Amino acid sequence: MSHEVTPVAATEESLRAKVGRGFGWSVLNTVLSRAGSLLSGVLLARILAPGDYGVFAVALVVLTALLSLNELGVSLAVVRWPGDVGRIAPTVATLAAVTSGLLYVVAFVSAPWVASAMDAPSATPLIRLMSLCVLVDAVSAVPAALITREFRQRLRAGIDLAGFVGGTALTVVLALCGFGAWSLMWGFVASNVLVGAMCIARAPAWYGFGFDRSRLRELLAFGLPLAGSSAVLYLLVNLDYVVVGSVLGVTALGFYLLAFNVCSWPVNLVSGTMRRVTLAGFSRAAERPEGAAPVFTRAARLVVTLTLPMSVLLAVFADPLVRTVYGERWSPSAAPLRLLAVLAVARVLVELVYDFLVAVGRNSANLTLQSVWLVGTAVALPVGAWAAGITGVAAGHAVVAVAVMSPALLLVLRRSGVDLAVLGRACARPAAGAVVMAVVGLATALLPLPAWGVVLVGGALSSLAYAAVVLPVLREARQVLRPTAAA
Repeated sequence: MSHEVTPVAATEESLRAKVGRGFGWSVLNTVLSRAGSLLSGVLLARILAPGDYGVFAVALVVLTALLSLNELGVSLAVVRWPGDVGRIAPTVATLAAVTSGLLYVVAFVSAPWVASAMDAPSATPLIRLMSLCVLVDAVSAVPAALITREFRQRLRAGIDLAGFVGGTALTVVLALCGFGAWSLMWGFVASNVLVGAMCIARAPAWYGFGFDRSRLRELLAFGLPLAGSSAVLYLLVNLDYVVVGSVLGVTALGFYLLAFNVCSWPVNLVSGTMRRVTLAGFSRAAERPEGAAPVFTRAARLVVTLTLPMSVLLAVFADPLVRTVYGERWSPSAAPLRLLAVLAVARVLVELVYDFLVAVGRNSANLTLQSVWLVGTAVALPVGAWAAGITGVAAGHAVVAVAVMSPALLLVLRRSGVDLAVLGRACARPAAGAVVMAVVGLATALLPLPAWGVVLVGGALSSLAYAAVVLPVLREARQVLRPTAAA
């Protein structure tokens, strides 16, 4: 007996296959790059001083600001454009080039003032050097978006790996030669240049530059809310650096930067993996009669299942982890890390919701969400810094994530067609597993073991406890992501 495959079924199978393959390569890319980043970060933390990281953080704040406004958010239109992308790509490239040039001039001129405001006047030349990355990002924006659009994550994995290896090698060599913060800077710039050049060389097509005035209004209508949302998100992600640097000094900023980088492991591993496929996947699903909400629920369950155990491990074993991996001199980073683990969960969920809202055409809702978050942190972080230093800043983040952003996310999702009851049931088992994991971890942390023993034994036992609870979810996720072929 033969079974006829309908066009809709064939399209769904094709989408699942593309997403599955893209997700698999994205996982490999993220795991390899983050493992390498961890190893190089440990090495550099033992070579460089906290103050070097603090100066680097000042320059990174400026670059992140530029990238949040660069190309006015229109490059994402290349990813989700339903028709011939060649009709908009040249205009997108031109907008990116013009805005990036203007932004670089602003950064170059304002660098001394920004560095002084953050109590790091020596960061002025580093800001000017690092800001060159915004020009690289502009030229490679369309090629990189085309790679994402076509789910070519195998190619992107190779590009990112090459950029990481090249940049890290340069950083380590310069650090060993005594270049301090400059070693971080040159390695970062070199990595960006290499990745940008390879994206341009290996993109599916090169459309060049051009300008179609008839497309401009449509592109700006799509991109400006995203650019505004990205600008607000920049303030969210970097406001703590500004507060710590200006109130507590560069050395405290170095300790805080390490804690924030460690708490970002779940964000980088999960969001860094998922976001290579979620926007394109949600956009395709939004074209179906049932919409993107069911796909979002499945994605949210997977994201929660992967994020919660990593965040619990960071919260429970923060002190022995920092002392074992980075050394005793970095132990002040442990206290804020415990609280920033809560922020990590919120960041992963917000980024998933961001892609979902873009896919369903609710860009303004993203801006609203980010604005609410910004208002909360603008109040909480300075108060926390004055009250309890970098630990108080981390506590401010945690309070806002739980008390402000959780209800805001649920409200936006409900208005976007997501069934909250179904979503809650989907995430219930991972949440229960996280509670069990935390209890086991706290119990093992009391054992009379050295720091490295607590990390190894406690991490293993608590991870096994979590896996026992969530194993059915992991099996189902494997079925969802496995590429299938139409019969």
